Amino acid sequence: MFSRWWVFPTVLIMAAALAAALVFVFAAVIVYPALPSLGVLTDYQPKVPLRIYSSEGRLIGEFGEERRAVVKIDAVPKAMRDAILAAEDERFYQHGGVDYVGVMRAALSNFVSGGARQGASTITMQVARNFFLSKEKTLTRKFNEMLLAFKIEHSLTKDQILELYVNQIYLGQRAYGFAAAAQIYFGKTLDQLSVAETAMLAGLPKAPSSFNPVVNPKRARLRQQYVLRRMRELDFISDEQWQAADKQPLAVKRNVDDFVVRADHFAEMVRQVLYERYQEDAYTRGFRVYTTLSTAHQEAAYAAVRKGVIEYDRRHGYRGAQSYVELGPQPTDEDFEDALQDETESDDIYPALVLEVSSRAVKIYRKGGEMLEIGADGLKFAQRMLGDKAPANQRLRRGAVIRIQKNEKGQWQIAQLPQVEAALVSVDPQDGAIRALVGGFDFGRNKYNHITQALRQPGSSFKPFIYSAALEKGFTPATIINDAPLMFDASQTGSEPWEPKNFDGKFEGPMRLRTALVKSRNVVSVRILQAITPQYAQDYITRFGFDAKYHPPYLTMALGAGNVTPLQMVGGYAIFANGGFRVNPYFIVRIEDAKGAVMAQARPERAGEGAERAIDARNAFIMTNIMQDVVKMGTAARANQLGRTDLGGKTGTTNEFIDAWFCGFGTGLVAVAWIGFDNPHTLGHNETGAQAALPMWIGYMGKVLKDVEEQPRSAPEGVVQARINPETGLRDPEGRATDYFYQEFLPAEHDSGGAPLQAPGAPGGARPAEEVKSQLF
Repeated sequence: MFSRWWVFPTVLIMAAALAAALVFVFAAVIVYPALPSLGVLTDYQPKVPLRIYSSEGRLIGEFGEERRAVVKIDAVPKAMRDAILAAEDERFYQHGGVDYVGVMRAALSNFVSGGARQGASTITMQVARNFFLSKEKTLTRKFNEMLLAFKIEHSLTKDQILELYVNQIYLGQRAYGFAAAAQIYFGKTLDQLSVAETAMLAGLPKAPSSFNPVVNPKRARLRQQYVLRRMRELDFISDEQWQAADKQPLAVKRNVDDFVVRADHFAEMVRQVLYERYQEDAYTRGFRVYTTLSTAHQEAAYAAVRKGVIEYDRRHGYRGAQSYVELGPQPTDEDFEDALQDETESDDIYPALVLEVSSRAVKIYRKGGEMLEIGADGLKFAQRMLGDKAPANQRLRRGAVIRIQKNEKGQWQIAQLPQVEAALVSVDPQDGAIRALVGGFDFGRNKYNHITQALRQPGSSFKPFIYSAALEKGFTPATIINDAPLMFDASQTGSEPWEPKNFDGKFEGPMRLRTALVKSRNVVSVRILQAITPQYAQDYITRFGFDAKYHPPYLTMALGAGNVTPLQMVGGYAIFANGGFRVNPYFIVRIEDAKGAVMAQARPERAGEGAERAIDARNAFIMTNIMQDVVKMGTAARANQLGRTDLGGKTGTTNEFIDAWFCGFGTGLVAVAWIGFDNPHTLGHNETGAQAALPMWIGYMGKVLKDVEEQPRSAPEGVVQARINPETGLRDPEGRATDYFYQEFLPAEHDSGGAPLQAPGAPGGARPAEEVKSQLF
């Protein structure tokens, strides 16, 4: 009787199971042939981002939706593989693609809960889903996933499947694959990870957002502890390793774009070139671009620009609080973070919230969770904004959003984000290779590249190009020009009557051309341009790469009233520095595909080796020699602090102190520094090129030329040196000065009457250039 009772249910269950199996087999027979081809797996072509490298091969930029670093399974350390298996699929090397025990457990759970709430995905099934299927939790998708898993297991080895998983799985922070995640979260390669770090990464696939150690450190820690326990239970690690890993503090990177140097404007230039050539493929095909940028030079340039801008900003005083927020009677850290959520860091300048204010100290909350108190020393910059006498809309009070920064001693102080912009670029004058490029104070705040995009007036930094033109018209460094008042009517200027003035408002009378450039005398420069004619100068400057349309042929050209970019200026000064050859600034050395094949290679023309000659070698030598005097005894004498004799250049300041420049060179390097406002207005009284721009140039050159041996410049053939009388500009064996001359323009001997060798610009007005040339013979 009893035996008869259980026979029927047993038969019923077996029949149901058989029916289910038949249905499963029938469905499989129908669906299996329609499954997608595995070609995408057997010929794996992952989306690898565009990566940009410095000249030393160090990563300086990356572009692409997916951050990925593809690795072979042999390069994945055992600890990493064990952690993955412990977290995701401990029986991976035993099952055939589907873990039936896990499937039954998930099915039972889903039946009880009334829906598809739990899965039992193996690593193989996850590979199938990641490559071919959606992530929706439906029975149809799960069925197809299982069939694909069988197909994958039949076509690939276990190691091949695991390799696909290791490289394809999404792990948060735009990281795809464990190699990329190791770099993004810890700044390490896979073989540098500790057991604790591998467990943290292995816990991410289940829920990359929920277990993200940057966004949710507490939940990430709980997940890591689970993975470590599973690794111990499976004997992947010992008790000692487990305990050590559980106690190890992890240093998780919060900045996912932490490259070796800050070169954002430069990297963006590279990205634009690659996109123009390859369109969207630029971001997915794994191109590697090797550039001319030197990390040491870029680091020095970035630091110099930041320091120069901040020093300028502090000279002009504290502007007060950025904004204000209302704080309740008992605010929490969460309230503080909410108040600062839209405020971003600018490198070492951090957003903060004022909590309490007294005359001697300010208590603040720094974004990120740190409470600080800034004392009297740190408040000096903002002292005038403390107390009731300060303007209400600028005053430091409870709820004020401010900026803070550490000083050179490591102490916190009140700071502010500068409103002014600045830029610096340097090139190798022999081939035009860009060594450093800082396009602005902070790329995150202003992506406008002032090196390539900003057309600004160069002021007196443009004078060397006018003086170079004058040398070709018969002028010499010893030519005497009168520094005396001039007046021009509207027909001569192209606009309104004009009376050029010197910076100091004074006139010094007759002086040599060399002295005029060293002292940057405006009136003398105008007289020189008047003599050679603006039309001639407009044509001549195109030899240096300038566009004539931005330099109208008027006498104001002598004072730099045209428009240039810093990149044009550095290219122009490179011609002086390399002996007269036109080299085009460039920044990409070669482009490689994901397999290392070279797709494009730069072939720059070098000075003396294929580059076009722009100006006479004698001209270049004499001009660089004069500009070295600008540093030794002229407007750029501040650069003497570097203790070098090979430096030369020219300061530039425009009307109303709107733009400040310094353009110059040293052995093997040319650099240009600029500072000004995007919405042009005055930098402030006496903010000249020497005051505002030259310090950035000095800060950069002082670092990069520190161990570079000076290379003296020798006079080229056709240049002669002669002793002269500095008052007359004529040759004099007993003269107190020496100078360099074109052989054919050597001045006459000093006559008994001592008459000076007058050039255009004498009080009677300018004479045509042809007369000047004949007078100099």
